[in-house]
Amino acid sequence: MNDITSFSGEYEFLSNFYNVPIKYGLEYTNAEAAYQAQKTLSEQERIAFTEYHAGKAKRMGRKINVRPDWAEVKISVMRDIVFAKFSQNPKLAERLLATGDSNLIEVNTWHDTFWGVDSETGEGQNHLGKILMEVRAELNNRA
Repeated sequence: MNDITSFSGEYEFLSNFYNVPIKYGLEYTNAEAAYQAQKTLSEQERIAFTEYHAGKAKRMGRKINVRPDWAEVKISVMRDIVFAKFSQNPKLAERLLATGDSNLIEVNTWHDTFWGVDSETGEGQNHLGKILMEVRAELNNRA
């Protein structure tokens, strides 16, 4: 079994920064914007995220009024958004399925040890990689 540890180049489509339309209540231009928008309960603030590229969405997600239950729901929200990304975009679903049984590990240089694994320390929970593998398995079961 191979590990896929870089969500760039050939595997850029695995990144939440990959531009592909996602309907999650509203329509967003990428999974990062959809995810960051869910941090708030304000419909007005969420609407603004429909226009943001991923980098701006991530920055703006740090500036909004965060809903009180965010810590409890953020993993399930991410899973729902990643599933929406691949189920709504069949070509991306095919590419995800083509990763076979590879371990998907979001190794990063920005020290995110919750969603990924820090490239310097090798430490991290890799929640995004785990979610991608769960979605892949679910799509495989539906095929």
